[in-house]
Amino acid sequence: MKALVIGGGIAGPVTALALQKAGIESVVFEAYDTTADGVGGMLSVAPNGLAALKIVGLEPDFGEPLRHMVMADAQGRTLGRITGDMSRVVPRAELYQRLRELTAAQRIKVEYGKRLVDVRHENGVTATFSDGSTEEGDVLVGADGIRSRVRTIIDPHAPQPEYVGLLGFGSYAENSGVHADPETMYFVFGSSFLGYWEQPDGRIAWFNNLAVDQPEEVSSSAIWLERLREAYGDDMPAKQLLAHSHEVIGAGPLEIMPSVPHWYRDRMVLVGDSAHAPSASSGQGASLAAESAVQLARCLRDIRDIPTAFATYERLRRPRVERIAARATKTNSDKRGMGPITRLLMPLVMKTFGARAFTKDQNYRIDWDAQVSR
Repeated sequence: MKALVIGGGIAGPVTALALQKAGIESVVFEAYDTTADGVGGMLSVAPNGLAALKIVGLEPDFGEPLRHMVMADAQGRTLGRITGDMSRVVPRAELYQRLRELTAAQRIKVEYGKRLVDVRHENGVTATFSDGSTEEGDVLVGADGIRSRVRTIIDPHAPQPEYVGLLGFGSYAENSGVHADPETMYFVFGSSFLGYWEQPDGRIAWFNNLAVDQPEEVSSSAIWLERLREAYGDDMPAKQLLAHSHEVIGAGPLEIMPSVPHWYRDRMVLVGDSAHAPSASSGQGASLAAESAVQLARCLRDIRDIPTAFATYERLRRPRVERIAARATKTNSDKRGMGPITRLLMPLVMKTFGARAFTKDQNYRIDWDAQVSR
């Protein structure tokens, strides 16, 4: 079997590596002419995602380790604390580079400048690209992100990503006087949401979500830095962090994928953000993509009938990813403003529900060697 993997970001290489482990040849096709070295902000990979990446050969030794999460208010009061297995926070560019090096070491072919235009499926699949070239295979995997071309080919009426009402920013504060416990990420709910953790060099890395009704382009760093200082006012530690930050890095509008009705058709199937893109609020985007890549490879390994393999893959994945996406939607609502009653109830909520859901999501593991049942 030969798989055509559309998309060379994070999900595409992980899918190709998983398919190779399952004994399936694959070729990765990237729309852009060059690699994405140096592109993107920070992302977190949860323990379940690290376990999935380890299956395809990527050891969890990248980025920085995190084991604790602390929820606090703008007056410094702790609202809740969760301790779990190790996560990693990593620049997207570093994770991308590690995966690119791994695919090269495994001799998986990656072609650049191959923007998908259309797919024909007669006794296999034939992909047509914008440069006029074509490629034939047995299956085609859409790992082409939240604005997936493959998703539209599978279903012309498929939903498109939706703006959640938040703009994302991030930066680093130097000599701010703010300190953090090792391997701990803090989530502060004040006038607006802000998260931060301490870097090995003592700088504080921070990120935030600012409620903005309509998506805006994040261009001028100085203007947005001033807007953020005004929005947070005297909230702590936001006031200190923003005062000691010299620029902001705009992640842009936060988006989420509504439920996608059709994950596959004929010999085409979706994986990663093309099928399920929970908001960044979930902290699970990259991890869920890695899980789906591994599960898809297992299904194609163990089930010879391709439509049945795809249906089994969807059955294994859809309930989990949609549950996490729904919780991220609720989190987005909270990040637009936490009222006094919510702040009062937060410790109880975190203790009884938040920790339980967090632990369940992160404890999920895929047994690669187990036979997939239909």
